[in-house]
Amino acid sequence: MKKNELRIICPNGHLGFAPTKEKSFYLGAKTKPDYYCCDSGSDDIGPGPLGNDDCVSPRSWQKHDLELMLIAARKQNVPMIIGSSGDTGTNSRVDMYVEIIREIAREQKLEPFKLVYFYSEVTKELLLNKMDSGITIEGLDGRKNLLRSELESTKRVVAVAGVHPFIKALELKADVIIGGRSSDAAIFAAAAIYNGFPEANAYYLGKVLECASFCAEPYGAKESVIGTITSNDVKVTAMHPDQYCTIASVAGHAMYERTNPFFEYFAGGMLDMTKCSYVQLDKKTTRITGAEFIPIDGKIKVKLEGSGKIGERYIGIVGVRDPYTIKNIDKVIEWARSQAVEQLGTDGYEIFYHIYGKNAVMGDMEPVKETKSHELGVVVEAVSKNKELAKEAAIIGSRQIFYARLPEVKGTAGTAAFLIDEVMPTSPAFEWTLNHTIEVDDPMELFELHETNII
Repeated sequence: MKKNELRIICPNGHLGFAPTKEKSFYLGAKTKPDYYCCDSGSDDIGPGPLGNDDCVSPRSWQKHDLELMLIAARKQNVPMIIGSSGDTGTNSRVDMYVEIIREIAREQKLEPFKLVYFYSEVTKELLLNKMDSGITIEGLDGRKNLLRSELESTKRVVAVAGVHPFIKALELKADVIIGGRSSDAAIFAAAAIYNGFPEANAYYLGKVLECASFCAEPYGAKESVIGTITSNDVKVTAMHPDQYCTIASVAGHAMYERTNPFFEYFAGGMLDMTKCSYVQLDKKTTRITGAEFIPIDGKIKVKLEGSGKIGERYIGIVGVRDPYTIKNIDKVIEWARSQAVEQLGTDGYEIFYHIYGKNAVMGDMEPVKETKSHELGVVVEAVSKNKELAKEAAIIGSRQIFYARLPEVKGTAGTAAFLIDEVMPTSPAFEWTLNHTIEVDDPMELFELHETNII
């Protein structure tokens, strides 16, 4: 073991998604943690950013968070680790983060340091060759094994890294690590495992730190927390003066995803938190013991995420206030759909209706059977490979809400609903085409490591 105790600060549960709160970050930095670590991605944002190869957050927000971490880490001369760069961890997002690091170093006149980065994108050709050679790409979450047709319809694929690329980078004496798509927990666990701490505690540390202050109460996002690991336990401490890592908040956060398959596929085993014990050390700190790491079958599996384009997309927004229309909103939507079929047929497009405010009144913590909202918001989403057809479908699907033919309505056109805006083009529609795993001989096989000096 290289250290008896290791302290890691996590300032944000998703770097750049909303800016890190500076007050608690600086309070944490004053305690001089051993590592500055943060996850910058998620598949919660949907398949669009991966397929489109772009970010869901402004570059300025991401630079803000990277700058806080880089300046503090370089001041202390300790490592900084980022995973899933730019929301999706594609190669272009890694390159963007590397450029931002260069930019900050130049602007802040930082002393030279070593940066190691890795790519996570996987070509379809590589996967097709593996399938042709008889390798099965297994489905997750009820999906069937990958078909060639599904892969061919995919726009972009990333492999989700475990601890291995980060540990390799630390072995290369990296001061800053910029990672492609990564398991959230692996970013933190890698630092702990590299320093000789048990895998069970290391992965628990990663699990509890990955969302930063989500493990504290009262709720407050984007605040910093510090995790401390020893060979015997993990401790987590809230940095915001008015937040506390309690037994309830820490256990609740750690357990809410305890069946997450990431651990099995990236670590050769599964983290078992069911036997953990929690003790309140002080108002702001909870101590955890008893995590177990259960080896699986010795196979090395890597998760793959892939996104494929469905088509172009337009949306319309409709407000409904007429009580009778609200009561019969399902019939109204049915009418609008029928009019789209009458004018456009049934092929080449899809229309989706998202109704907000329906069943808004709650009774005994259960939704009431009858809609009692005084107003509904209806988002009409039309998708087609043909952009003009998508636009027309959105227009029909929105406007026909005005003209729904309901019984008991006698005249007075146009009072049931109003368009908040004309239909608007938005980002193309994508779908997840890969949520699978692939067996590899070498855990580094799908990840490409690079070294550079920032001077």
